Amino acid sequence: MSSVPSSRPNKIPTTELPGLRDSLVRWVSDWGGLVVDAMTTVGDMAIFTYRVFLWLFTSWPSRGTILPNFYQVGVLSLPVVALTGTFIGMVLANQSYDQFRDIGLENQLGAVINMSLVRELGPVLAATMLAGRVGSSMAAVIGTMRVTEQIDALISMGANPIRYLVVPRFLACIMLIPALTIMADFMGIVGGYFYSVVMLGIDHYQYLNNSRQFVGGWDFFMGIFKSFFFGGTIAIVSCYRGFHCQAGAEGVGRAATAAFVISFVLILVVDLMLNILLNAVYTSLGFAGKKMF
Repeated sequence: MSSVPSSRPNKIPTTELPGLRDSLVRWVSDWGGLVVDAMTTVGDMAIFTYRVFLWLFTSWPSRGTILPNFYQVGVLSLPVVALTGTFIGMVLANQSYDQFRDIGLENQLGAVINMSLVRELGPVLAATMLAGRVGSSMAAVIGTMRVTEQIDALISMGANPIRYLVVPRFLACIMLIPALTIMADFMGIVGGYFYSVVMLGIDHYQYLNNSRQFVGGWDFFMGIFKSFFFGGTIAIVSCYRGFHCQAGAEGVGRAATAAFVISFVLILVVDLMLNILLNAVYTSLGFAGKKMF
C-alpha cells in the first residue's frame, strides 16, 4: 500500500532549534540596543540643548570668550567659503548650458543659477564648510579638554563648562553663518556670471534681466533664514560630541568625525523640513507663481 505524501511542512530538527533561537535573540538584542542607544542620545542631546539655551538667556558670556570664537568661525571661514562658492557657480553654468542651449533657453541660465544659489546651494554650502572646518574643530577641542580632564577642572573651580565653552561657540555659529551664506551667494553669482557671459558668450543684458525677473527677495530670505538653523545645529552637535568624547586620541578623532557626519545629515533633514514649511507659508500668503518683493 503506497503512502500518501503529507502536506505538512518538514519539521525543523530539534538539534537546530537552540542555534536558531540564539541567533534570533542576538538579532533582537542588537537592534534593540541600537534603538535604545539612539533614543538615549536624542534625549541626552535635547537636555544638552535646553541647558545651552538656559545659559544663553540667563547669563551672557564675556567678551573675551565670544570674540575669539567669532574670529575662528567667521573670519577664518571666509576664504574657503568664497572660493568654493565661486567654483560652484561656475560648475552650475558649465553643467546647465548644454541642456538649456538644446531647447533654446540659454539666456535663462542666469535665473536658474542664481535661484539655485540663493535658495539652496549657498546656505547648504556655507553650512557644509562650517561643519567641516569649524564643527570638527569644536568637537576635537572640547573632546581633548574632556580627555585631559580640563572640563572637570572648570567644574571644580565653580565655572559652568556649557556657559564657558558651548554658548560662545553657539552664538558665533548662529550669528556669523548668515554672513558666510551671503558671501557664498555673492561669489557663486559672480562665478556663474563670469563663466556664462565671458566664457560661454551669453548676452550680458539677458542674463541679468532674467535673473532680476525670476529671483526675488523671498528667495534670498529663505536662504538666510535657513542658515540660522544650520548654524545652531552644527554648534549643538559638535559641542555635544566633544562633551561625550571617549578616552584617548582615537576617541577624539571619532568625536570629530561623528560631529561632521551627523551635522551634515541633520543639515539636509532640517533643510527639507524648512523648505516644506516656507513653501507652505509662501503659498498661504498668496504669492505662489509670482515674485513677492
